Amino acid sequence: MEKIWLQSYEAGVAHEIDLSLYQSLNDVFAQSAQKFASKPAFQNMGKVLTYAQTDKLATDFASYLQNVLKLPRGERVAIMMPNLLQYPVALFGILKAGLVVVNTNPLYTPRELAHQLKDSGATTIIVLENFANTLELVLPRTDIKNVIVASVGEMFGLLKGSLINFVLRKVKKMVPEYRIPNTVTFQTALKQGAAHSFRPVAVTREDTAFLQYTGGTTGVAKGAVLSHGNICANMLQAREWIKNQLQEGSETVIAALPLYHVFALTVNLMIFSGVGSKIVLITNPRDMKAFIGDMKKERISVFIGVNTLFNGLINRPEFAEVDFSNLKLTLGGGMATQRAVAEKWKNITGTPIVEAYGLTEASPGVCANPLNIPAYTGSIGLPVCSTEVQLRDADGKEVPQGQPGEMWVRGPQVMQGYWNRPEETAKAIDQDGWLETGDIAVMDEKGWFKLVDRKKDLIVVSGFNVYPNEIEEVIAHNDKVLEVACIGVPSEKTGEALKVFVVRKDPSLTAEELIAFCRRELTGYKVPRDIEFRDELPKSNVGKILRRELRQPAAE
Repeated sequence: MEKIWLQSYEAGVAHEIDLSLYQSLNDVFAQSAQKFASKPAFQNMGKVLTYAQTDKLATDFASYLQNVLKLPRGERVAIMMPNLLQYPVALFGILKAGLVVVNTNPLYTPRELAHQLKDSGATTIIVLENFANTLELVLPRTDIKNVIVASVGEMFGLLKGSLINFVLRKVKKMVPEYRIPNTVTFQTALKQGAAHSFRPVAVTREDTAFLQYTGGTTGVAKGAVLSHGNICANMLQAREWIKNQLQEGSETVIAALPLYHVFALTVNLMIFSGVGSKIVLITNPRDMKAFIGDMKKERISVFIGVNTLFNGLINRPEFAEVDFSNLKLTLGGGMATQRAVAEKWKNITGTPIVEAYGLTEASPGVCANPLNIPAYTGSIGLPVCSTEVQLRDADGKEVPQGQPGEMWVRGPQVMQGYWNRPEETAKAIDQDGWLETGDIAVMDEKGWFKLVDRKKDLIVVSGFNVYPNEIEEVIAHNDKVLEVACIGVPSEKTGEALKVFVVRKDPSLTAEELIAFCRRELTGYKVPRDIEFRDELPKSNVGKILRRELRQPAAE
């Protein structure tokens, strides 16, 4: 298919990026630390770290990993925490030391956490104390040797920090008891690191930066190997895309999405730190009152979100009291933005939601609407610079313009493969470097793409991918369940929600009992909201349960 979309690029946006500009992510942040040294880099609960301060702390942490723990180049280090100041310090420190970041959802159940830590081979983890009890339960099943425990208050100074930690530990009881021997605090790690001289590590574009875990159709989470070059490419692609509307060193960005998620990781953290923005870290966006209170204190110029977050905010009366006079860009991704939500957002903020499309395996950015659009388009826009998109039919042949086909993507942001899974990698990336997305799209006469369907089994709950095989496997372990099937159904609150169909082995099984069982085994967004009991499930002639027949009634 001819790249007709190139003629729709915004004036001044280059079709190709120069990949030679950076050797690694370390180069990118080092340049930011020098160029924007005194400017605010990260802000959380009123505490600000400048670019120079962040770089110094990251170097101290890298020194600790290098000189005290003596971690060899390429070792995997997990980060298990929400959006706090320790997160960017730890992340850039890990990368500086030539190590690999394994982003870990702090809300994982023990089963999920054990799989990711064991699969990645991580030997060190930085964990917020609020979640250390979960880590304690799985440590014997992992290769973890070093545990660094962070606390919410430790970056705020002795007086304020001690008060915050006292309230969280003793008043709100938000830190469950745990017993893990030989842990060190994050602050101790920084102090010990500062006492040694850090030796710079030569890192190249080919070196692995992240093992970013994503669900799989087999139900087993796989680590997408994202190199320094992959993330640098996506940063450069985004920088080219936004340069006409945004200015280096002058933007204030709200980071409410969790940085351990690839969308926020690349867009909120990497891209905007690369252009010297002030990034306001929101630790708990579910506390809408406090979240909006933080927003009222800022002259926000960039907001990154997903449909559920937009919807939650616009339905709070106090959201309209925020000063949006400086808002230049609202970027939506992770899940489809509903038109009604987009229209109400623009009515309140005066700025349209610009939708983008990506996937973990592409670091994640693939397509985006131009930033100068006047209103919500309902499409995912155009492929970003240096990115090719093909729409193919079931036989692998390109479909004519205007016809739906599966999206295949090729570009410098496409992952190196799945960690220790060569067969899965071969299924995902063909010999010519094209990545199969599994998403169905159509291209119009201008070259703009619109999603018309997703992988038939993929369910997106509040921007997070959920694969039904994993849910079914967990529920099948319940002794009272004979058969189970999981589908996604529309939800005003989360975009999609999980519905499970169950054939009972024991007639005493109730929906409440099964949901409680799921809560013990699955992260919150993976817990089904609707259980329907049936006498039998539809099957093919070889006995395969047919989810498509279960979906049909929900679509009517």
